[in-house]
Amino acid sequence: MSQVSITTTKNTVTVNGETRVVTVATQGPQGASTAIDTTSAVDNSIVYYHQSSGTFKADATTTKLTLVNGGNF
Repeated sequence: MSQVSITTTKNTVTVNGETRVVTVATQGPQGASTAIDTTSAVDNSIVYYHQSSGTFKADATTTKLTLVNGGNF
């Protein structure tokens, strides 16, 4: 991939005697693509990955109290 560095701010380019206005836009980072489902979250829910739905979930099934046989940590 070629890299171009711009050190001077200009918006016109002359090629073969013709001057044109040039506008350049770059796409930024898109962030996480995996959804996080918190619709069933309760106090002390722990986020886990649910493979069949392809999402991270937080619900009453997995909390810090149920993580280790009902123990606390």
